[in-house]
Amino acid sequence: MFFKYVLRGLLLWIPFLAQAQMENMAVIEKGSYVPLYGRDSLRVKIDRFALDVYPVTNADFKKFLKEYPEWQKDKVKALFADGNYLRHWDANGSLKKGESLKAPVTNVSYFAAKKYCECQGKRLPTLDEWEYVAMADETTADARVKDSYNEFILSWYEKPNSFHQEVGSTFKNYWNIYDMHGLVWEWTSDFNSVMISGESRRDVDKDNNLFCGSAAIGSSDLMNYAAFMRYAFRGSIKANYGVRNLGFRCAKTINK
Repeated sequence: MFFKYVLRGLLLWIPFLAQAQMENMAVIEKGSYVPLYGRDSLRVKIDRFALDVYPVTNADFKKFLKEYPEWQKDKVKALFADGNYLRHWDANGSLKKGESLKAPVTNVSYFAAKKYCECQGKRLPTLDEWEYVAMADETTADARVKDSYNEFILSWYEKPNSFHQEVGSTFKNYWNIYDMHGLVWEWTSDFNSVMISGESRRDVDKDNNLFCGSAAIGSSDLMNYAAFMRYAFRGSIKANYGVRNLGFRCAKTINK
């Protein structure tokens, strides 16, 4: 009888847990798009899924560190994070002076981002899911042909220290998602799944050396330099890297 009540309680709790996980997420309807890689790129299908409305903030990650102290900068295993991991934090888990809790968290490795999402009952978005959502502007699901869309992205690339801005600082796009462009680059679950030429895979220490346009060769759209930069950047990083302008947001699969 005891186990019967426990099971009933669990069944009642599941809907509330699912609802909590979907808080501050937007549903992305299924569709398809042509990725900006490969000369003969085929249309990729995207299943319905949910995505965080905002990037994960310093405040969000601070809560995570408190609950999972093994991911603090002085305790994380070297295998999972390089020397830049949480570089803008103190050893005691507090942000250094001049950093905002409302800004997107950066200097976080792929492993830490993946673990964070898993602890929320979520996951990192795939590269194709991220690109599918990121090609939208305020009114159009695919705004890549608009000069204004690409000009906005390219102007952001030239803007220093945008990672200090608070989340929600940029426009809300067609899917009701903020900050896909304008604040920070973002991890995806398969960030290095698209192979690019070796010239952009140099061993470097400075963040600005991770940007390279050589990935443009062989792309299906040679005019979209903004996208080339993203693919080149992804191909230049490793999973344990912490980068000052690289953050993340979480996604969630929606069962059919």
